[in-house]
Amino acid sequence: MAKRGLVNRQARREELVARHAEGRAELKRLVTHPETDPEVRAEAVRRLSRLPRDSSPVRLRSRDQIDGRPRGVLTRFGLSRVRFRELALSGEMPGVRKASW
Repeated sequence: MAKRGLVNRQARREELVARHAEGRAELKRLVTHPETDPEVRAEAVRRLSRLPRDSSPVRLRSRDQIDGRPRGVLTRFGLSRVRFRELALSGEMPGVRKASW
């Protein structure tokens, strides 16, 4: 189980990413568009650098929805490999069963 502080930090980052997503996308569009005026581009880069560092989606980490484990997360289920195996073997995941041949 992940430390509560790390899970809380992740939640704050998710909130920041959602809050700044629209403005960040607009600024990045200005920076990458080839026909943007150089002064406008420079101002967009400055404004982009003033945004909080944690508002970048790259800083998010996929975590297990149940216990917050950061590694081995299966994105399709939102669970870590360990938790997925436990739930699948106990029959708590509908439609999932152990393959045997």
